[in-house]
Amino acid sequence: MPFPPVTPPARSTYRHGDLRRALLEAGVELARTGGPDAVVLREATRRAGVAPNAAYRHFASREALLQAVRAAALSAVAAAMETELAAVPADLPPADFACAGVRAVGTGYLRFAQAEPGLFRTAFARSDVLMQATPETPTAGPGGLNPFELLGAALDKLVETGVMPPEQRPGAEFLAWSAVHGLAVLVVDGPLGSVIGPHMQQIGQRLIDMVEKGL
Repeated sequence: MPFPPVTPPARSTYRHGDLRRALLEAGVELARTGGPDAVVLREATRRAGVAPNAAYRHFASREALLQAVRAAALSAVAAAMETELAAVPADLPPADFACAGVRAVGTGYLRFAQAEPGLFRTAFARSDVLMQATPETPTAGPGGLNPFELLGAALDKLVETGVMPPEQRPGAEFLAWSAVHGLAVLVVDGPLGSVIGPHMQQIGQRLIDMVEKGL
């Protein structure tokens, strides 16, 4: 499934010549091709066509740029999950709709990982703050939720429709996320890439079914 171009969210103050946005777009492209290690402030300034010192008014360090690129990548993951959610038929019975929602968020996550491995690595590069967001670096998709929140909302619907007992809800997002993320990493960066990479979506659906039943 093709994904729309990953670009930083539009800003109300955007104008032609917005250097911060140009640097962020350059950082996103660096991440797309080389993952988080490729996001280097000096290279981003070169691509933006400015002197390195000009960048420091917008990003005080390479880490600051990386966190902004990471936020843009997280937003793109959320958008991919929302695309799958939007395809769920609205006329399904409530319980079936809730189950389909869980499968949709997992499917969108796996499809993004396989289609955009560099951005996927960057989105989930080590950080001390889970899904960190600021007004300048939002991590949410078009619907206003980040990937972790989308998963949580899908699990909440399982409880609301009686599919999941309420006592099993606390912490369920960590279990579901760990399972699906584990498969993505094993395929994108691990030993399963050559083994099941071409069949990742089929295997992924079986994993998501297993997670759903386990929840």
